[in-house]
Amino acid sequence: MRPPPPTLLPPLLLLLSGFGAAAPPADSLAQLPAPGNLKVHLYNAQQALSWEPVSLDSDPRPVVYQVQYKYSTSSNWYDVNKEDSKVDCTNLTRTECDFTANSLSEGFPRRFNISLRVRAKLGGLVSAWATAPWFEHYRNATIGPPENIRVTPEEGSLIIRLSAPFDVPASEAYFVYYVYYWEKTGDKQVTDPFESNFITLNDLKPLRVYCFQVQAKLILTKENISRPGHLSNISCSKTAADASVKLQQDILAAATTFLVLSVVVGSCLFLVLKYRGLVKHWFHSPPSIPSQIEEYLKDPAQPILDALDKDSSPKEDTWDSVSVVTFPENEQEGTPQSSWNQNADPSHQPTEGVL
Repeated sequence: MRPPPPTLLPPLLLLLSGFGAAAPPADSLAQLPAPGNLKVHLYNAQQALSWEPVSLDSDPRPVVYQVQYKYSTSSNWYDVNKEDSKVDCTNLTRTECDFTANSLSEGFPRRFNISLRVRAKLGGLVSAWATAPWFEHYRNATIGPPENIRVTPEEGSLIIRLSAPFDVPASEAYFVYYVYYWEKTGDKQVTDPFESNFITLNDLKPLRVYCFQVQAKLILTKENISRPGHLSNISCSKTAADASVKLQQDILAAATTFLVLSVVVGSCLFLVLKYRGLVKHWFHSPPSIPSQIEEYLKDPAQPILDALDKDSSPKEDTWDSVSVVTFPENEQEGTPQSSWNQNADPSHQPTEGVL
């Protein structure tokens, strides 16, 4: 946008500022009805002007519209064109001119009073100018709720992160934030203003559900004026457990696990004792086939039965004979040992008993 002129200008500067300004045609020659119901839309950073369409029953050609602006410190009107405004609203076929700035350096200055006007054109016909009321963005814009609200549960607290409704120059204005919060069944409370986008709600009860809304308030630095914004949608979150609650949860979990395992082990032991016969039957190994029968089943022509009969016949026991010879005491002393050994033939010795 063209920068606003100073409040007081020398006559020469006022004369020079008139060059380049669009001079409106004589309203007495207007033959088209002027656009009606002009509305200036100011929401956060949005800036737009809308109006009702104009038409002639006798001429089917489309009507085009021209939009101009001026500052309260100047008497000159300027076209809203791409050279000054990055948007062309000199020959519009639609009934809206959106001059929302893409950056802080574009668009109408938010701390100045702006006036807008629009007229209709059809061929050589033009309408009278329809003028919208003066506005100053900071004073008249609707402030929306904070954006990108995110919450993180902590031990007895909630951490809220958010973004401003729109960017503002730090030299002109800034935002503060209020958090309205309440326990699901409790009364609503409000925090002190936060200038940071990082808000912590402390002293909350663990494992409780809290709901909250956030409101942004625009503070004008030089004018010391505040503009409250809309509340955000209601968000709810459950706080995390603190150390004592976590210990109780761990003990309860351990006790529950032990109880479940005890029930399972006891049930299994009871079933095993009650149905031990059936369990033995299930887990008993099947009887094995003797090797001779297994060989016969592999080769039925083998005379396995004869072999079995032969192997099963009783064998004669082998006995060893032991002879015990006794002599009278007197004869034993007079008999030489050598002669006894010579005559001791095992096959001809007398036998007293067989062992």
